[in-house]
Amino acid sequence: MKIINIYLIIINIVSLILMVTDKILAIKKKQRISEFHLLILSLFGGSIGTLLGMILVRHKIRKLKFLILVPLSLILHILIYLNL
Repeated sequence: MKIINIYLIIINIVSLILMVTDKILAIKKKQRISEFHLLILSLFGGSIGTLLGMILVRHKIRKLKFLILVPLSLILHILIYLNL
């Protein structure tokens, strides 16, 4: 169980950092991090970090796929975690 907790902490920190980084890149009109990669990180356990990034820096909040998939991923992760 300890390794899973460490994994979740790391992937959520990475997800949050990448959401903030992508927001900064968007403001500076530079090459961005793909939505696919941001959503994959969310799906593989980084849903809390992605959701925090969406809320804290108001990034991807108008994208329907983020508004649907990130919370669904979070619910799925909570259900899986509680059943471990």
